[in-house]
Amino acid sequence: MKTTGKYHIEKNTVQETLVIPLYGRKVCADHYPELFMDKEAERICEMLDYDFASKKKIMESPAGLFGALEVAQRHYDLLCEISDYLKVYPEAAVVNLGCGLDDSFHKADNGLCRGYNIDLPEVIEIRNELLGATEREVNISFDLNDHAWMNLIDGRKGAIFFAAGVFYYFQREEIKKLFKKMAESFPEGVLVFDCCNELGAKMMRKTWLKEAGISDVSAYFSLKDKSEIEGWSNRFKRVSERSYMRGYRDIYHDVGFFHKLMLVFCDRLVRMKIIRIEFGKEERG
Repeated sequence: MKTTGKYHIEKNTVQETLVIPLYGRKVCADHYPELFMDKEAERICEMLDYDFASKKKIMESPAGLFGALEVAQRHYDLLCEISDYLKVYPEAAVVNLGCGLDDSFHKADNGLCRGYNIDLPEVIEIRNELLGATEREVNISFDLNDHAWMNLIDGRKGAIFFAAGVFYYFQREEIKKLFKKMAESFPEGVLVFDCCNELGAKMMRKTWLKEAGISDVSAYFSLKDKSEIEGWSNRFKRVSERSYMRGYRDIYHDVGFFHKLMLVFCDRLVRMKIIRIEFGKEERG
């Protein structure tokens, strides 16, 4: 629905959850322009009929601004992974799992790769309205647990799959089945995603999920470290992990004292990581 030429976002709906990471990136770019330039996040926010005042107050508090830093840093991390993969497989499929209103393909596009954005039908409807798709990009309406979506991905020239803030809301067994099927279907592919430990998942429930009005989520997938998933498939060629907040670009010296403490907390106690799984052909002993 549009009002005054903008897309209306209802409070306490799935629509509103799409706004939070997007607005977090905008706030972070406003406060740290030397670290995060994100004109696209600003442009999309301007297209929305939504009262950002309450979110602005929260996100510009010290704790809220750190949440915005998390979102922006995650966006940066995953773009690094995509860029690195495309150096080896320039014509690969770039697949955004649970895409929301994320614009990573537009930023990573090298002119040769192909973009696939996958999310639930109600989300893709909003995405089509606001972002559309470029010539080498397609928006796909699918539940990720319905593995038939993989049949729509052309991974013959490589495929990198990425998920930002998505897998926390899946059951562990669902995640295991999904990862195993992806490894079987895309033997030269790579999957990258963010995760944290159980403490981090509990904190997530009590903070921004509560603020977003999300109360019907029963699953909170978490990992202590990569060793928990290394044995899930004999098609996992390599599983690696890097610090979410400091592993791709260390911003420790670019932030104030409170945020320095939060960086250390996230690394040591919450174990915020980017996990990278490289798929390969089945190994036989």
